Amino acid sequence: MLRILAAAALVAAAWPCRADTAWPNRQQGDVVLADFRFASGEVLPALKIHYLTLGTARRDAAGEIVNGVLLLHGTSGTSENWLQPTLADELFAAGAPLDAEKFFIVIPDGIGRGGSSKPSDGLRMGFPHYRYVDMVVATHRLVTEHLGLKHLRLVLGTSMGGMQAWMWGEMYPDFMDALVPIASQPIAISGRNWMYRRIGIEAIRNDPDWNGGNYEKNPTHYIYSAPIAALMTESATHYQRVAPSRAAMDALYQKMVAGARKLDANNQLYAIEAVMDYDPSPDLEKIKARLLAINFADDEVNPPELGVVEREIKRIAGARFVLVPAGDGTHGHYTYNLAALWRQHLVDFMKELAAP
Repeated sequence: MLRILAAAALVAAAWPCRADTAWPNRQQGDVVLADFRFASGEVLPALKIHYLTLGTARRDAAGEIVNGVLLLHGTSGTSENWLQPTLADELFAAGAPLDAEKFFIVIPDGIGRGGSSKPSDGLRMGFPHYRYVDMVVATHRLVTEHLGLKHLRLVLGTSMGGMQAWMWGEMYPDFMDALVPIASQPIAISGRNWMYRRIGIEAIRNDPDWNGGNYEKNPTHYIYSAPIAALMTESATHYQRVAPSRAAMDALYQKMVAGARKLDANNQLYAIEAVMDYDPSPDLEKIKARLLAINFADDEVNPPELGVVEREIKRIAGARFVLVPAGDGTHGHYTYNLAALWRQHLVDFMKELAAP
């Protein structure tokens, strides 16, 4: 889910990416979808989706790719997030559950992020107001029309990507063998989760320099409230360890504000508001794929005490839910970046899948 602004930048800095040559057959590219129509009815003449791939496609006797895996990043992330060692080393190495020598791994930049089309490219508030459904549709077109996959072994996503994994299961129920949504819940955003998002939205829209999104210089008043997202996404124990005094937390707060200052306000606003259409709960029975949901006990974005996943997952045949306990090494919502803490569940799950 949401990791607004500098909070995400701090986490990314803590877990640097590997060199470009670290994984087999790593490639990147762009696909341009002409006259892409958004759910709102808005049309973008050329929607660019940037992506990277790892591994090599393997085909059956009919020539169809049988080892495709789709990985989906979170709100503030990009495809590069999956290459940080705490994910890549645990997932893509030889013998790992998504061994890059065995799987053809597709990792796109969602609309509005990374190298994909976004408001800061020039349209600003004239950019179509995309929602999660648009991101799923665009990625499906990338995978099918451009990369030629007719079926996937697995769709796995973290945070926003986890939310979209639930949607993939409903929108394209025959397209994948398995789904693994991580750090997410299959219900509309509401309660405290929506409150902190609304704070982010209103802080940007009410910035004195906002000018309806048509600013010449990035607004900088709203950035002082941006670290509120960190209160939701990191664990209290982590902050107490890294900032055990007022002075230490003041310094960390200033780092977050400095990180927020570097980001484009339109991009941030659009990314937060994109969640407004999200609610897979009415159609969970449509999911046919094997499903494993993974959440974390100290995740304040998806608080386990609500009992949401336990209740809703009963509507999906054969689906399972794992709640990873809190501990000294967990990072609240950000625990999804630490695959060592949840990879064994993925290992066991992958062994249960039927052969392609």
